[in-house]
Amino acid sequence: MTDLSRTVAAEPAPPGYADLVKTQAERRAELRRMRTIATSLLVLMAVIYLLTRMAPTNWLWAPYVGAFAEAGMVGACADWFAVVALFRHPLGVPIPHTAVVPENKKRIGAALGRFITNNFLSPRVAMTRLASVDFAGLAARWLADERNARAVAAGAARLIPAALDLVPKAAIEEWAAFGARRGIEAVPFAPLASRALSILWAEGAGQMLLDQGLDFAEVMLAKHKATIVRHVSQKSSRFIPKWVDDMIAAKVINGLTTTLNEMRDPDHPWRDEANALIRKWIDGLAHDPGMRARGEALKQDILSNPAFAEQARALWENIEALLRNDLPRHAETIVGGLATLSGALGRWLEEDEARRATINRRVRLFALRAILPRRAEIGAYIAGVVDHWDTATLVERLELQVGKDLQYIRINGTLVGGLVGLLIFTLSRAFG
Repeated sequence: MTDLSRTVAAEPAPPGYADLVKTQAERRAELRRMRTIATSLLVLMAVIYLLTRMAPTNWLWAPYVGAFAEAGMVGACADWFAVVALFRHPLGVPIPHTAVVPENKKRIGAALGRFITNNFLSPRVAMTRLASVDFAGLAARWLADERNARAVAAGAARLIPAALDLVPKAAIEEWAAFGARRGIEAVPFAPLASRALSILWAEGAGQMLLDQGLDFAEVMLAKHKATIVRHVSQKSSRFIPKWVDDMIAAKVINGLTTTLNEMRDPDHPWRDEANALIRKWIDGLAHDPGMRARGEALKQDILSNPAFAEQARALWENIEALLRNDLPRHAETIVGGLATLSGALGRWLEEDEARRATINRRVRLFALRAILPRRAEIGAYIAGVVDHWDTATLVERLELQVGKDLQYIRINGTLVGGLVGLLIFTLSRAFG
């Protein structure tokens, strides 16, 4: 694993991340625990109150403790009623303005949709939030982890054969032929050929091709020397001796060989003429309308040939066989290559600040264009999802999310109520 991937693995989770990944069972257990603590505190207040009522009269501090416990019980009961009334009728009694969530499910869904639309998907908030996210940096760090490359390769090895089985073979072959045709039609033939030739000629491929042509011509002369001599003899007069014909043929072959050897000189005039001709051809392919029209006509002839469709289908059959057979068999090799490519791409993103800024800007623009025009649809979708939940599901999910924190209200109500009661009792004694 690279240093960057170790850094990513060692990064601490963001604040609140542990709460986001808790399961429902864990949340339910925490809610039960906090309910038990709040109820136990109420029971403790009741026990203290009863004990102080039975305390001897000479225990001067007992009334103060009793007042604290009595007020704590009142506060605990009041906050218990308030918390329970949010989700259900207390003790099953249909008291007005209780079971707030079930009674207002439709309004809650609509309000939640408007809240998210207006506060999270508003243009100003969305632009501010997206501007703080380094998408390219996140992608670079994710790609640098070899485990992610292995997961992608393993997933591809499993999903690609299954996906191929889902789509009819005839449809795939037709799509492959159609895609190849549309791709070739979209590219102008003559300018593409001009650019390809200019690149090859600039890299020296043209000179190498000329040298190979000279080698081929020289080999052919040596290989067919006897044939050339025979043809010279056949074309010569019958009155000329054979040794003269052989001498003429040898001189022709030697002259051609000498010329070929002279052409190997980079400064030979023939090479200059060939270079000028090729450059003229490259320029014509790029700018001459006539050559462009001939190139497009040649392209259309190729596309209209039935052999093109057959070759496209054959190409797809080879790709399909590769995906079905070689992908699972060479999974480790693919993973290694993918990991190397991912690491290189991650470093490429990390090392260039301007490149990362450009990528981030384009991703933000895409996200804004994809989300902001659909703000109302997203809000309506959220409202619809909440509205389609049954009441029990809605109550359970909300209670699991906030129920533990609501139990702190009961605990605080017990203690604060006790302190307020103690204060009132003390003041009443002091001024009584």
